[in-house]
Amino acid sequence: MRNISNVFYITIGFIILAVGYGVVAAGSFEAVTTSIKSFVSSSFGWYYMLLLSFLLVLSLFFVFGPFGKIRLGKDTDRPTFSTVTWISMLFSAGMGIGLVFYGAAEPLSHYAISPPTAEPLTDAAFKEAMRYTFFHWGLHVWAMYGIIALSLAYFQFRKEEPGLISATLKPIFGKKMEGPWGVFVDVIAVFATAFGVATSLGFGAVQINAGLNHLFGFTIGFTSQLVIIAVVTVLFVMSAWSGLNKGIKYLSNANMILALFIMAFVLILGPTLFIFNVFTDSLGGYLANLISMSFRTAPLNETHREWLESWTIFYWAWWISWAPFVSMFIARVSKGRTIREFMIGVLVAPTILGAFWFTTFGTTAINMQMEGIADLAKASTELTIFEMFDAMPFSFFISLVAVILIACFFITSADSATFVLGMQSTYGSLTPPNNVKIIWGVIQSGIAVILLSVNGLTALQNTIIIAALPFSFIALMMVISFVKALQSERPKSERPKRKKAKDTV
Repeated sequence: MRNISNVFYITIGFIILAVGYGVVAAGSFEAVTTSIKSFVSSSFGWYYMLLLSFLLVLSLFFVFGPFGKIRLGKDTDRPTFSTVTWISMLFSAGMGIGLVFYGAAEPLSHYAISPPTAEPLTDAAFKEAMRYTFFHWGLHVWAMYGIIALSLAYFQFRKEEPGLISATLKPIFGKKMEGPWGVFVDVIAVFATAFGVATSLGFGAVQINAGLNHLFGFTIGFTSQLVIIAVVTVLFVMSAWSGLNKGIKYLSNANMILALFIMAFVLILGPTLFIFNVFTDSLGGYLANLISMSFRTAPLNETHREWLESWTIFYWAWWISWAPFVSMFIARVSKGRTIREFMIGVLVAPTILGAFWFTTFGTTAINMQMEGIADLAKASTELTIFEMFDAMPFSFFISLVAVILIACFFITSADSATFVLGMQSTYGSLTPPNNVKIIWGVIQSGIAVILLSVNGLTALQNTIIIAALPFSFIALMMVISFVKALQSERPKSERPKRKKAKDTV
């Protein structure tokens, strides 16, 4: 195929090896990846905490600092997408299925099953549940996505470099990034993206299967999940074929409309006043405790340490593994915005929307648990939201809408990923060929199907957590490279002057 880079073939080779291992020796694959994941979580948890906190501080510098007026593109460029569409697109790509999957389940788990520090089923556990859910899906995540996306957008649109991760490192490594070292960097990014999205496809298929079983009695199992993935694959390939300005744009807007509809439904029929009070109180608690939560590693308490590794450090690694895909997609749709406008949008809108989403669903679920309306704590993660709907009016209708929303998020994440994978494997083309996008779409679905068939989603999840570690070092180098490149944007009068050596006689 023409215009296909070596990144494409090398990454597919690694994918075949990893998936082949998972199929031939499923138990061994899961045991090995679990062991490595545990080592990474226990040995590098402090590093992940410091890294994401550093990126949050840096993002605030770009909001308030001297580079805020710089435009991501030429000075005459303006945004391609409206602000509402832009927020919908980054929101759908950045969190998607996870909002529905964990919307009620995570706060409920922190309250009723395993609170960070408090006793289960207490008021203190309730406060911690909301505060830590905000923390896991809030400012740190979007600061990390934002900084990496900012670097990519700056080099793509202002410096006219290829849309590659490796291209952002040229200010440090120069021409080396156009050779084998650049290929190595891009292979890590593509590998993490392919496995990260395949994992989400697997979990999405499991939840859609659970929802259809709950509504219509569909059999839960591999055959049903295979059919779901096949149908969704056809849909997201069609969307990817139509491009950014049609398929992904329209789907992202549809996602936002459906999500707001379901949230409004739960808000109105749930404990409305209680939800607003919890949101206000929890947002204040989140901001007031942000610094202590950001650096908490619990070195003297083994139980608390285990909780952090299972939740916070796991999430940080998970988000980092998604960064190549999400950040590149955000960069691609952000041409023409200023650095300040970009960072404010990426930080504030998804954080507030996400916080209100989790408050609405989490508070409703916890309130049902507290009042004895439903014992949701016993439900599996994928069924929690459907069992919560069962205790509300119009349960069948709203559950059906939720399944449709999961499918839409499923399609949006997958076609956004095929677009990014296409860019990364065609020398950074901003309009990758449709045949390349289709191949990547089939590969992602194939990974999910094969590993679902051998019950290998846990191993797949472990793999992307492991892949997050090398990419985190690349992300740090991207930040250094970006800051170095920004020095050329400063007016000459503001640049530090070098002292000239005095002539000696």
